[in-house]
Amino acid sequence: MALFELTLVLLLIAVALTALSRRLEVPYPSLLALAGVGIAFVPGAPTIEIDPELALALFIAPVLLDAAYDTSLRDLKRYRLSLALLALGAVVFTTVVVAFVGWKMAGLPIAAAIALGAIVAPPDAVAASAVLSQFKVPHRITAILQGESLLNDATALLIYRITVTAALGPILLSSAVPTILLSTIGSLAAGYLLGRFSLLTLTRIEDAASSTVVQFAGTFGVWILADRLGLSAIITIVVYAMTIARTAPRLMSARRRVSTYSVWESAVFVLNVLAFVLMGLQARSIVGRLSGEGQGEAFLFAATVLAVVIVARLVWVASYVAIIRWLARFDGEDKRRDMPTFGGAVLVGWCGMRGLVTLVVAIALPAGFPGRDPIVLAAFAVVLGTLVLQGMTLKPLLRLLNFDPDRTVDHEVAQARVVIMEAALKVLSGKTSSAASAVREQYTAQRTIAENPENAQAATEYDRLRLYAINGQRDALEELRRNGTIGDEAYHRLEEEIDWSELAASPAGRFQPLTT
Repeated sequence: MALFELTLVLLLIAVALTALSRRLEVPYPSLLALAGVGIAFVPGAPTIEIDPELALALFIAPVLLDAAYDTSLRDLKRYRLSLALLALGAVVFTTVVVAFVGWKMAGLPIAAAIALGAIVAPPDAVAASAVLSQFKVPHRITAILQGESLLNDATALLIYRITVTAALGPILLSSAVPTILLSTIGSLAAGYLLGRFSLLTLTRIEDAASSTVVQFAGTFGVWILADRLGLSAIITIVVYAMTIARTAPRLMSARRRVSTYSVWESAVFVLNVLAFVLMGLQARSIVGRLSGEGQGEAFLFAATVLAVVIVARLVWVASYVAIIRWLARFDGEDKRRDMPTFGGAVLVGWCGMRGLVTLVVAIALPAGFPGRDPIVLAAFAVVLGTLVLQGMTLKPLLRLLNFDPDRTVDHEVAQARVVIMEAALKVLSGKTSSAASAVREQYTAQRTIAENPENAQAATEYDRLRLYAINGQRDALEELRRNGTIGDEAYHRLEEEIDWSELAASPAGRFQPLTT
């Protein structure tokens, strides 16, 4: 019961910290990390060990699927060079540098040192996104960070699994390479096929609650099946999610979709809180096992790894941006306009906060793994240090860089709104009733506002007036129920109609929790 009670308290604290983070305009994961560390000092906190395979499936699978579902294939293709240099190059570079430090400074075996590098290599863009969305930074930067946070997990976890296996027993490189290639190809095929099969199942379920349960069961089932078949569970889940994301929205009702988004948002939030609870409990037990001189050396090593991780990313990003800009001198003017800037390089380099993947993979190290305690402590230090140091200073950095507000998404919304309003008017063109005329008038007004993509203020004012009118509707509906004119069934049906109208008028997107 102690763990359950502690978790309940931490969930409530996490909710309060989320509200506080909005007021302070800092990423909520930064505050959550501090709360997780605070658990290490709670008297009587329980000691808990979790099965490594369970940790990976429980925490990584749903969070990764949630991130992959929102990933844009168009942006992945458009920024493929930068993504490859970050998701592959930066991960490998960071892994090598950290492994060298672990081998030289802590005396870790080569395989264990590389495992540490792979654990701390993949950044998580969610904490950065919470702040970047407030400043309208160039769309290129946010798209690259989101794409990187999804793809770098596969690279890091592939290195991690190979080195963990090598640390626990001999492994032949000649047999490992073909296995990795087959596993990668098999994972791509399995993710696509399982995604198509899942779509067939989901289209037959109308109940929102049942559909959500099937989605969660399917996510864990795909992870477990891929793992049992010797495939890459990470790659399989990513392909599975992206396959569903391209087709499912058109096949699901609006009610099911909104319900699903809400449940997934809450579930991912809870998983993040639990991960930081485990971080605090694990840190407590590790510090307890380290004593005297060994404790000081472990903390010094952890601080060194933190510094190396931050510097390595900054050096890598600055180097590849300098090379790209030098090569761009030989390209046309159009390509030069879209090339990365040094201001963008500073921002991307500083948005290297580590999150859930680093936490969970560190916790998932087997109990008998060589150098487990200093490795896990260093991983926790990297998560805490990057979230607090980089997360808390991201807003001042953005003000210093002073990017021009980016309206790319606003313009795309305006262009798409014109097209979909015209489609609605075309469908209604043959209808002659008074109701059809009223609906056509509404769509015509919305199209008129959207036709000028530069007139963002008009669109904003239009939505603001709709929300103002909706508040009046809610007041009237409340009064009807209060004076007994309508019952609760009619009230809730009308409440749902008003909710849909409010969602349509609200520009805010889905909430993005700490992932990958």
